[in-house]
Amino acid sequence: MMATTGVQQLNDLGLEQVRLALAGKTSRPVGDPGLRAAAVLLLVYRKDGHYCVLLNKRTQEVEFNKGDICLPGGARDAEDADLQATALRETFEEMGIRPEDVALLGELDETPTRAGFAIRPYVGTIPYPYQFRPSGPEVAEVLEVPLPSLRDPRNIREELHLLPDGTQSRARAYGHGRHLIYGATARILHQFLQITEPAALLQGSFTP
Repeated sequence: MMATTGVQQLNDLGLEQVRLALAGKTSRPVGDPGLRAAAVLLLVYRKDGHYCVLLNKRTQEVEFNKGDICLPGGARDAEDADLQATALRETFEEMGIRPEDVALLGELDETPTRAGFAIRPYVGTIPYPYQFRPSGPEVAEVLEVPLPSLRDPRNIREELHLLPDGTQSRARAYGHGRHLIYGATARILHQFLQITEPAALLQGSFTP
């Protein structure tokens, strides 16, 4: 079981359900040594009666994922002790969220990207309301997406991709207002929703 990093206590029944759903799960690696190690942080917290996930829209100035909707995170640096440290460092750099304010709840399986990364997702929570301080060069817009919205069939999209061998690949995406959440971010969100599906918090039914 992953230890809590932050000082926040999990006194919210819904968040405790998430922690229990992820308890004992170890991230399954991609297993491709040719991919560069990276990590993201999926932060879930209650806002306006619903649990939300924190995402951001990348600027056109970043090296990868220009204009895409992403979870906070990035590539592992040499000074990072491990991928958990990577996720926390990148989240602070992008969103101004201090590592000591994050309570880690678990981790998800790694997912590869077309840009050549193997992303390890960590799941955590923060006290809310929280004063985000997004990085101007990296973050164009901050998005707080309610979990019930991600589970609404009206917001679920299916994308078709033509592979080099001529076959087609289907991938899930999510609509959120004028935005489309796709690629690795959509795969990570889908994995999170599947693992925590039995928890009533995904329907917003628990109260703090």
